[in-house]
Amino acid sequence: MADGSDFEFAANSAPVSAEDRAAMLTEPGFGRVFTDHMASAEWTEGRGWHSARVMPRGPLSLDPAAAVLHYAQEIFEGLKAYRTETGDTVLFRPDANAARFRKSAERLAMPMVSDDLFIGAIEALVKADRDWFPAGPEGALYLRPFMFASEAFLGVRPAKEYRFLVLASSVAGYFKGAPKAITIGVSRNLNRAGPGGTGAAKCGGNYAASLVAQAEAIEHGCDQVVFLDAVEHRFVEELGGMNTFFVFDDGSILTPPLDGTILPGITRDSLMTLARDEGVVVREERYAIDQWQADAASGRLRESFACGTAAVVTSIGKVVDGDTSFIIGDGGPGPVTQALRERLVAIQRGQSNDPHGWLKRLF
Repeated sequence: MADGSDFEFAANSAPVSAEDRAAMLTEPGFGRVFTDHMASAEWTEGRGWHSARVMPRGPLSLDPAAAVLHYAQEIFEGLKAYRTETGDTVLFRPDANAARFRKSAERLAMPMVSDDLFIGAIEALVKADRDWFPAGPEGALYLRPFMFASEAFLGVRPAKEYRFLVLASSVAGYFKGAPKAITIGVSRNLNRAGPGGTGAAKCGGNYAASLVAQAEAIEHGCDQVVFLDAVEHRFVEELGGMNTFFVFDDGSILTPPLDGTILPGITRDSLMTLARDEGVVVREERYAIDQWQADAASGRLRESFACGTAAVVTSIGKVVDGDTSFIIGDGGPGPVTQALRERLVAIQRGQSNDPHGWLKRLF
């Protein structure tokens, strides 16, 4: 499957009207508005991938004994398609998403998806639903490739049948309003992932494991939760769905290392690269929660931020840890955070040079 042209196309016989679509795109938010179609392919043992097509988005027919429902063989990715000022439609580093998808598949004993199939499915879907891009500086198509075990079988082993699909969702900003610093709560008793587990894979179970802690953080007035390591319960790892960074008074930046329990974020890697392009020292080191508080109090720590595909880059202004809390910097978005965000977004949207060749033009 060399490109999206290899996908059979079945048009939605009842697409959303242009008038209704325009109304939906006025304030799409995040993850609520879906396009008319989805891309799909199937895998069976002995045959491999087949039946690649773009089809009307709708409910799936799934046997109640499907392995995904019992043993959670499921992985996913998240990336965005952007419309540039020159009218081009582009993807940002889709090859990196495809590579991470394969790593996740390997960890969960699932079949590999080639770059051709992964990117071809996205290309075919975006072409079919090109009218679903929202207007505005934050408007994009959020793309959700995912794969799950579809074989009806209750034995504990890797399944012999899988479905690969891609959904497209019209999105604006992840957080409403102008960029602001968020408040995060520290989870002391619940862990996202442990050594030898699936923390480095992008699978649904990791996110399910974060939901209780996320709900508790929100109950205490926080926007997000941050997890500590599962062994010593001291070292900062990541938020429920974002990587963490710390900016110090000497201009250096620190982010927790990829030791198997943290998702290797593509936004994370991109920001590290852009910072190093500017001569900034970027360290991948463990950072204790107590040190975070002490550095914030002394002024050694100037900024903290979180990053991911959905929110891009978001400043962390306040940390709540049980009965205590501390402010980072002046509690608002920091200048280094803002500059990195603006540089990344400019590349993603084709507004500046792309020195690393990260953009892939679709049409």
